[in-house]
Amino acid sequence: MNIFKRIFRIGQAEIHAVVDKMEDPIKMTEQGIREMKEDLDQAMEAYAKVKALAIRTHNAADKKREDAASYENKAVLLLQKLQKEELEVDQAERLAKEALHLKKQNLLEADELSNQADVHDESANEVHKNIEVLKYNINKWETELATIKARVRVANATKVVNKQLAKMDSNSTISMLERMKEKVEEDEALAKAYGEMAQQKPNISDEIDQALNENSSDADLDALKKQLGM
Repeated sequence: MNIFKRIFRIGQAEIHAVVDKMEDPIKMTEQGIREMKEDLDQAMEAYAKVKALAIRTHNAADKKREDAASYENKAVLLLQKLQKEELEVDQAERLAKEALHLKKQNLLEADELSNQADVHDESANEVHKNIEVLKYNINKWETELATIKARVRVANATKVVNKQLAKMDSNSTISMLERMKEKVEEDEALAKAYGEMAQQKPNISDEIDQALNENSSDADLDALKKQLGM
């Protein structure tokens, strides 16, 4: 008995629990397809045997009818011989009755064989229907297998990603990012402050030049005043 037949023997209520424990749905699907193909081979063999039996039974029924017709013809021939006085009355009638009895017996057997052949035909038809269902299911699940493989790959990849995401502490990550933002803002403010301080502090070279320029301006002013007699 294959694995799926064993599963269905335990009862419908427990099937889901058993299926949930199956770790590899691809392998289980492939196993199911193999077992359906085995069932198909057995069904094909059974169909061939039942069909052959139906054919043999039909042929046997036809042979009985031929024999019945032959005995009827022999009864006619016996009566014809009686008419021609080639046979005694008692002998001709006795043999004719026997021939007719055999005719009737063969017809009864032919009818019985025909009934048996009809039963075999019905059995063959039922097996053939099961064969068609098996072929359909095999083709269907061979097609579905490719889809199942793709879905399993996607499911496994999604499971890995979600597992990694589940390990992450989103709150701590956000807090860290906020702190990094604040650190950048602090560094920017500090840099700006240093820049402003640098601009406010006098440069010694500029201070010297400024002092010299002021003296030069005073001398120019005194010279101009002398020219004007001031």
